[in-house]
Amino acid sequence: MANKNTFEPNWRKTAPRANSFRSIFKYGDPEGFKHPNKRLVEELKNTFELSAADFKEKESTGDEIVDLKIPSQLSDEQISIFQNISGKENVSADEYERLKYSTGQTLEEHMKLRRKMVGKICDFVVHPRNKSEVEEIVKYCNKEKIPIVVYGGGTSVNFGLYPAGGGVTLVLSTHMNKIIELNETNQTVRVDAGILGPQLENALNNAKEEFQSQYRFTCGHFPQSFEYSSVGGWIVTLGSGQQSSYYGDAADLVLAVEMVTPAGTIRTLDFPATATGPKILDLIKGSEGIFGVVVEVTWKIFRYMPENRKYFGFIFKDWNSAVEASREISQGEFGMPAVFRISDAEETHHGLKLYGIEGTVFDKLMSFRGFKPKERCLFIATSDGSRSFTKNVKRQVKKIARKTGGMYLTSFPAKKWEPGRYKDPYLKEDLMDFGILIDTLETSIKWDNLFDVHQKVRQFIKARPKTICLSHASHFYPQGTNLYFIFILKENDLQAYKNFQKGIIETIVKSGGTLSHHHGVGKMTGFLMEKHLGRNQMNVLYALKKHFDPNNIMNPGGQLGL
Repeated sequence: MANKNTFEPNWRKTAPRANSFRSIFKYGDPEGFKHPNKRLVEELKNTFELSAADFKEKESTGDEIVDLKIPSQLSDEQISIFQNISGKENVSADEYERLKYSTGQTLEEHMKLRRKMVGKICDFVVHPRNKSEVEEIVKYCNKEKIPIVVYGGGTSVNFGLYPAGGGVTLVLSTHMNKIIELNETNQTVRVDAGILGPQLENALNNAKEEFQSQYRFTCGHFPQSFEYSSVGGWIVTLGSGQQSSYYGDAADLVLAVEMVTPAGTIRTLDFPATATGPKILDLIKGSEGIFGVVVEVTWKIFRYMPENRKYFGFIFKDWNSAVEASREISQGEFGMPAVFRISDAEETHHGLKLYGIEGTVFDKLMSFRGFKPKERCLFIATSDGSRSFTKNVKRQVKKIARKTGGMYLTSFPAKKWEPGRYKDPYLKEDLMDFGILIDTLETSIKWDNLFDVHQKVRQFIKARPKTICLSHASHFYPQGTNLYFIFILKENDLQAYKNFQKGIIETIVKSGGTLSHHHGVGKMTGFLMEKHLGRNQMNVLYALKKHFDPNNIMNPGGQLGL
């Protein structure tokens, strides 16, 4: 056996083959990678009782070329209509393209594509160039009863892109990705819904040069999928960014939208507040494509002052004290950190390895002061805003952390975490090559049921032998937070995995959590929507669906449990 200090599995370091299954499920940049470090590999070998020999041969790669013969169900006349609307160069009936734009980022989709298992795919792909074309397409599809699914950045983790009824997939990010207007006076930006995070943020950061503004700005929304998700997607899935505790969730940041529906186009008002009845905008938030196509967004922006950012981290003796400190911070009314994360004992154990803290002077000092491995819990945070504000937030957090038994770790852990904040999804492909699965589920919780949900969900996950469960809270409010569960297991049976995942979802809800905090519902957890919300609330959604989409063409097939 190779020396464990020198052994490194043969991680994939090249882009997927063109037109391969891997090129479809590969996350993000085709040449983007984050390989498990040696410490993580040793942990996986120990947990799953593997040797270096188990990392010699890959179980699957997905390198096979997509060679499907699945004819489109659209007629030649219908295809001709779409070609006339958006141009022949912006449409496709090619099987590879149809599979690509029918696929999201769920683990189940990845497992199936590695086995060349293909379910339903859309009949046609259209890349509309503007909202006028979207209006024509929606009007025509409604007349012909052709289903429509909208593809923004493709990062859905709940089967939100699965075309259960076939039909047409509209890809908005190809052309509908422009900044339409920056209004510095109102501190808003109006954009095409298909614009991706980096394109928006880079333009805002450079607003002085691009828009001749007085200030530079930030969008304030940084989900882990930031580099490959769209503004429209953030809104319709009720997304949340890694700095949401300060800036707010997507639902707080969107000011107005324009949405094309089979019943007509809706443009909501962009006033900061108005007492003109229930807000239609609130119905569009989280609608996941079941009412129409969001084509334009007015988004709140903030002054960009990275020079004022403060970094800080603490270690707590246990999960209880980390939670207590977090609640006191969230209810302290002195301002909130931007990045704000607490990891439970198991995640801290792995996190200290991944962040390179294990074995450092910090590690030795923590142990000397009684912060025991596999009990201690890590807290990392940043503060954004004006100089006096960020200083005060850091000062107040330090007071609370010390009061609850925390030990200050300086800025080191937060600065170690930040550079890789968008890279963790890349781990999945490397591990799956060797039959190791890594997946996530998350939930919203209140302070008074946090411990119950955390304990019961972890208990269910850990009841499966040789399973790693990492948990953290990363979005904070005075009334509660979220719990994010990352589970790692060795499994090659697709049905066994699906049963395990379903059991986790059911345990989350049964123990008092919600179906989702920021991933949306999609078709994955829709089967529990009525049980979770109740028949009367679901009836409201059904009524709205019937109004906006009387022919049920907008993302049909169980999206949101409808």
